[in-house]
Amino acid sequence: MRENKDDVQVLAPNLNRRLSGVTTTVLRLIPVQARKIHIRATGLGLPENVPHISLWRVSVLPRNRWRVWHARRNNEMVLGLVFTKLLRRKFKLLFTSAAQRNHKPFTKRLISKMDALVATSPQAASFLDHPATVIMHGIDTVVFHPAPDRMALRAQMKMPSGFLIGCFGRIRPQKGQDLLVQAALELLPSRPDVHIVFAGLTTKEFEPFQADLEAKLVEAGLADRVTFLGELPWADVVKLYQTLDLFVAPARREGFGLTPIEAMACGTPAVACHEVGAFDAQIKEGVTGRLIEKDNARALTTALSGLIDDRAGTQNMREAARAHVEKDFSIQRESDALIDTYEALLTNE
Repeated sequence: MRENKDDVQVLAPNLNRRLSGVTTTVLRLIPVQARKIHIRATGLGLPENVPHISLWRVSVLPRNRWRVWHARRNNEMVLGLVFTKLLRRKFKLLFTSAAQRNHKPFTKRLISKMDALVATSPQAASFLDHPATVIMHGIDTVVFHPAPDRMALRAQMKMPSGFLIGCFGRIRPQKGQDLLVQAALELLPSRPDVHIVFAGLTTKEFEPFQADLEAKLVEAGLADRVTFLGELPWADVVKLYQTLDLFVAPARREGFGLTPIEAMACGTPAVACHEVGAFDAQIKEGVTGRLIEKDNARALTTALSGLIDDRAGTQNMREAARAHVEKDFSIQRESDALIDTYEALLTNE
């Protein structure tokens, strides 16, 4: 039977062609949510496997029912207001905020016009001037899972043996890769089997930042033990998580930050910073990893030293890390909580 696209209940716009964290959120959530509610993405760069309809089709949806417009960016809030105020579409406007900073006046004005708000962490909610439901992100624990044989996978991916530390994300000061390099310069000379791999895109603007880090490693004779892999295919990133002994997210600033829970879902303990993203809620101190003071290379060095030198203790964290994500950070939990929010909006017409 042919699908009637006029029956759509929720629209999730994506108005950015680049693969950002927000885009990733839309792409991974929609297929899960579509099992329970008639939701469609709309906008730019949407792959065929994600249920979606065109923006033109959205603009001519019949006014026979209320629908939810779930925005995650300023331009998506603006477009939602265009649809409701100018085109008279019957949309309830919902905005999700991940930002942990004071919003600019224009953003505040847009937020004030929304019918409901979601925050991805309690910290993000504290920067909103209006009530918000806190719904933290989750991940697909079927995609992210421990490898049956971690060392065999490591050999397959041509990763070094010994103790392997990973740090994934775009290469830029915001992500704090320089802090991990500083720790490496101190720790690695006396720990010859420890290796670090960075994976992530370096845009032209931040090529000098990476070049400076690499020069320091060359000078210290560590260039063969700290490797920048560049941007990898997504499937390889998942496998790389599975090969690690430890994951480090030394970011100075983050919206939410999925990488520690992706790592922990693969059975890899994680180190991240207090008061950055939702890391405080993600990591159980001393159980699934470590939480340290942000922008503090000395604190990072101390934490890594303890985890590297107590390998039995670090190994014991692996099972707890996986169980923690399955319980509190599954994508199904996030999907269900958002669907409850949609249904509440649609019920209160």
